[in-house]
Amino acid sequence: MKFFNIEKTSEGKARAGELITDHGKVQTPIFMPVGTVASVKTVHQRELKEDIKAQIILGNTYHLYLRPGMDVMQEAGGLHKFMNWDLPILTDSGGFQVFSLSGSRKMSEEGVKFKSHIDGSYHLFTPEKSMEIQRQIGADIFMAFDECTPYPCEYNQAKLSMELTHRWLKRCIDWTEENQELYGYKQRLFPIVQGSTYSDLRKISAEVISEAGAEGNAIGGLSVGEPEEEMYRITDEVTDILPKEKPRYLMGVGTPWNILESIGLGIDMMDCVMPTRNARNAMLFTWQGVMNLKNEKWKRDFSPLDEFGTSFVDKEYSKAYVRHLFVSKEYLGKQIASIHNLAFYLDLVKVAREHILAGDFYEWKKSVIPVLRQRL
Repeated sequence: MKFFNIEKTSEGKARAGELITDHGKVQTPIFMPVGTVASVKTVHQRELKEDIKAQIILGNTYHLYLRPGMDVMQEAGGLHKFMNWDLPILTDSGGFQVFSLSGSRKMSEEGVKFKSHIDGSYHLFTPEKSMEIQRQIGADIFMAFDECTPYPCEYNQAKLSMELTHRWLKRCIDWTEENQELYGYKQRLFPIVQGSTYSDLRKISAEVISEAGAEGNAIGGLSVGEPEEEMYRITDEVTDILPKEKPRYLMGVGTPWNILESIGLGIDMMDCVMPTRNARNAMLFTWQGVMNLKNEKWKRDFSPLDEFGTSFVDKEYSKAYVRHLFVSKEYLGKQIASIHNLAFYLDLVKVAREHILAGDFYEWKKSVIPVLRQRL
C-alpha cells in the first residue's frame, strides 16, 4: 500500500493528502502535538483522541532514552503500548535536544557525547544509536540523526554541519536496512534538510536528501530564532526541490499563522510545543485572535471560553473562571488551556484542508491570518 496519497493540489503549492501507516491514516496537512516524555503535557490520551482530534503525536528520543530507558520501553512492547496510544507516532532523532545542551556536549565524526540533564551521566549518540533507540521506541515515522545549527550561524559552520548531517544520513540508512523492526509493523525513516538560512546550502541539502529516496522528508534547522520571512523563504526554496509525491515535514513550527503560511508553501506536517507551552502561561489562540487570560479584562467575562472552539472546555468553562484558575495558580487552568489550544490547532489544519479541497485556500489564508494575529 502506498504511504502517501495526494488528494488535491491547490492553485499554488498547498495540497491535501493522506498518510497511511500501520496505526491508521493521517489526513494532511496535519499538526502533531508534542508528547516529549510519552505524554502531551497535562493532557490525557483520551482527550487527545476524542476532544482534540489528534491523528498523530510526537515522542522524543533523547528524553525517552534517559527515562524510562529502553529496557522498560521494550518490555512494554514499544511506545504505543507503553502510553496506550493506538494511533500513529513520530519520533525525533534526539539531535535537536543534544544540540540544545551546547554547554555539556562534544561533537565528533562518530557522534555526540553529552551529559544527561537528569543525573550528569555521560552518553554517546551516534547515527546508529539514534536509529537503534527509535527502533526500540517503535514510532511509525522516525528521523535521521542530524546536527541542527543555531541562528545566526556563519556560512562555513553551516556548510560543515550540513555535510556532517549528510554523512550521518548514510549511516542511518545503512543501519536501518540491516536491522528489522521490533514490533511487527512498518517504520519509515525521514531524512532532514539542513543548511541554516543559506539558499545555496539548502539547495544542495534538499538535492542530497531527495536522492536518498526516503518515503518522506523533513526540513530542520528553522524556527530557531530567524525572522519569519527567512523561514518562509527557505521553506519555499526547499519545497521546490523535495519530491512532490512525498510528504514534507517542517520541524518545530509554529504559530497559527506560521502553520498556514507553511501549508501554502507545500508543507504537509508540522509540530511545535507552542500550543501547550503558551497555554501553561495563559495564552490562548482562537479564530478571533490571541488572548492573554491573565488580563484584568476577563475577570468578569462569564461568556464561554471560546464560542467558536471545538473542545468541551470551550463550552463548559467561562473566561472569568479560567482566568481565576490561572491567577490562583490552579493546575486545572493549564490543563483547560492546553486542551483548548491543541484542539484549536487541529481545527486550524482541518479547516485549511477543507479550503484546499474547495480550491480557495490562498484567498481564505489571506483573509484569516490578520485576524489570527490580533491581540484580544
